[in-house]
Amino acid sequence: MRFVILDTETTGAGDADRVCQLAYLVADPTLVGTEVAEIHNTLCEPPVPIGYGAMAVHHITPEMVQGKLSCEKTEAFQRLLALNEPENYLVIQNAPFDLAMLEKEGFVSRMRLIDTLRCLRHLYPEEESHGLQYARYRFGLYKSEKAEAKKAGVKITAHDALGDVLVLKLLLDFLLQEHTPQKLAALTQEPIVYPVFRFGKYKGERVADVARKDPGYLEWMLSKEGEEALDEDWRHTLQKALEEAKEEAVWIMPFGKYKGQSIEEIASHDIGYLTWALEKMDKLSDGMKTAIRRVLEA
Repeated sequence: MRFVILDTETTGAGDADRVCQLAYLVADPTLVGTEVAEIHNTLCEPPVPIGYGAMAVHHITPEMVQGKLSCEKTEAFQRLLALNEPENYLVIQNAPFDLAMLEKEGFVSRMRLIDTLRCLRHLYPEEESHGLQYARYRFGLYKSEKAEAKKAGVKITAHDALGDVLVLKLLLDFLLQEHTPQKLAALTQEPIVYPVFRFGKYKGERVADVARKDPGYLEWMLSKEGEEALDEDWRHTLQKALEEAKEEAVWIMPFGKYKGQSIEEIASHDIGYLTWALEKMDKLSDGMKTAIRRVLEA
């Protein structure tokens, strides 16, 4: 069993973009963490131009990759294919991005996946960030990175694939102090429940509190489609919050002559309106309809 600790740099983040740097360490497990067994780091010439925004992040220019092999022809890529076995672990920070890029080059992982971004979100939900550079300082990884780099013969540069891989290796070692590889792989697959909103009008407030005082807002967010649609973890978070708060939730009429009043307030002086709204208002959400039925049946 080995850890393949990987990062890529790309021409951009769009559907047509491709890999222009592939870097990974192959590490063997030890009693105190991992030991680097192999280092792979290669620039490759992509079939599409490198975007200026991407260059501003990783500083890889067209001149640096001109004449290089394409990604799938490099020794690093061929070795990655040889390591692609179910007994190994593939370790990536924000895995969906890199895996999608590697798939364009012909690589589909058969390894067990550890996405450190997802692990951090599970294990440290209250942190303000779960990015790799934040973790570098938050967990004191920078204190040992020079010694680790010297030992492995790696130069540390932020946003360079190989430099990020070394920090990722230190993060993995940190996580392995208290969690098994199997646990980290399991966390990678589990839905994340976010405790606090990090965006929107309730930014900074606990999701459970918002679910009780304004469940309609959560339903509105869940109804978004296309580019505005929530990812699977946020959908899971909001659906779970709505389910747990259904007995306490205060449903506010979103439109009509009683807009802004709770269902209970309306029922106290015009319960017939709720009966009419249930039959005539097609725009009422499923949650609102359920809440109205509960009041009418009480």
